[in-house]
Amino acid sequence: MPEKLIFELSHKGRKGYTLPRIDVPGLSEKLIPEKLMRKEAAELPEVSENEVVRHFVRLSNMNYHIDKGFYPLGSCTMKYNPKVNEKTSAMAGNADVHPLAPQEAVQGALELMYNLAELLREISGMTAVSLQPAAGAQGELTGIMLIRKYHESKGKVRSKILVPDSAHGTNPASVAISGYKAVSIKSNENGTVDLDDLKQHLDDEVAGMMLTNPNTLGIFETDIVKISRMVHDVGGLLYMDGANLNAIVGLVRPGDMGFDVVHINLHKTFSTPHGGGGPGSGPVAVNDKLKEFLPVPVIEKLNDRFVLNYNKPGTIGKIHSFFGNFGMHVRAYTYILSHGPDGLRGNSVNAVINANYLLSKLRNAFVLPYKARPMHEFVLSADRQKERGVKTLDIAKRILDYGYHAPTIYFPLIVHEALMIEPTETETKETLDAFADALLKIDEETKSNPEVVTSAPATAPVRRLDDAYAARKVNICFKE
Repeated sequence: MPEKLIFELSHKGRKGYTLPRIDVPGLSEKLIPEKLMRKEAAELPEVSENEVVRHFVRLSNMNYHIDKGFYPLGSCTMKYNPKVNEKTSAMAGNADVHPLAPQEAVQGALELMYNLAELLREISGMTAVSLQPAAGAQGELTGIMLIRKYHESKGKVRSKILVPDSAHGTNPASVAISGYKAVSIKSNENGTVDLDDLKQHLDDEVAGMMLTNPNTLGIFETDIVKISRMVHDVGGLLYMDGANLNAIVGLVRPGDMGFDVVHINLHKTFSTPHGGGGPGSGPVAVNDKLKEFLPVPVIEKLNDRFVLNYNKPGTIGKIHSFFGNFGMHVRAYTYILSHGPDGLRGNSVNAVINANYLLSKLRNAFVLPYKARPMHEFVLSADRQKERGVKTLDIAKRILDYGYHAPTIYFPLIVHEALMIEPTETETKETLDAFADALLKIDEETKSNPEVVTSAPATAPVRRLDDAYAARKVNICFKE
């Protein structure tokens, strides 16, 4: 007789309830040691299915999400995620693939990632791509590590990286964690890099410069070719923070602008999920100077077979478990294939049109600190409203009462009382009109009844919280 494994079933959860026992022939008792077997039923709540469904529907209604309404903070966090992406990523061959499976058993997954890297290589104008980084910030770190490795290979480790004063906060953080000193470069009256200030900081200690283009004001760095030449003339490399790549896909390529390395936020430009924390994906694309230093493994095609090559002597090593977040690769690949070159270019154009249309509706009510025409996003200042006793934070809270998520506030740091608004390419004119009307009404309230703004929100599930106290005393438990 084969050994029998005793499985214990719990379906009620009452303390002292006698567990039913089922004999399963043919399975070894050693699979689950006796000491780990439960002797009594777990004390679990007895909840009916409809109560569970109602609970989560109620939470969903209390929460705000992209399927419910407009996110004017844009593709940074809540770009629309097409449902077809979720369908393809949930297919058995994609959802069930295991990272430790033999390479012969996952040729389809390897081919998909290889093809995605090739598409991103073409879109970025670079030579090679690694899909391994698990987020944009990790992509930044990877890029700076590649720059360090490059200079080490030349026999000199330089000491500093130049970063514009309008940069994302992750830029100086990535610089510091990579062992460099971050040196701030001023912006000029147009909101772009001040070339005179840049020139003063260029020397043989500059390992590179990090630059977002379009920058965080949504303004395209029109001097980018000149900047590239200036940095390269002192032996430095040029890094592009690809956070705003979604404004230029199909229109211009980072490689053609003179960048040596760029990270790509798949959630921003290629519609993979990011709201709620991820999972993220931040592929890194490089030119010939940095190709040999990319993280391992590298996916290569040998005849008709795809392999993971770990034999790269110059590599910076492994920077993430396995080969990145495969589910995000599937979603991004789906997005690119479903749109094609014309569709991707059209999305960029629509993002620019939407942002400029919305700006045209709001520019007279708020201060526009930089007059250059933006691309996919723009930054306003609520200085005028603050003179009436209403801060940017108050406006952000009040917009919740009108049924919209607040835009990004107090960033970039070079704009006082900043409101950064990014509508993305997927929103309709009707949505943009309604959002603009809400902000204009709030502006009128700052004149006629500022108290209704400073005390907002009035209709949210909870009223205004003490943000500083909440940050210090985090309580993640939910109680009804």
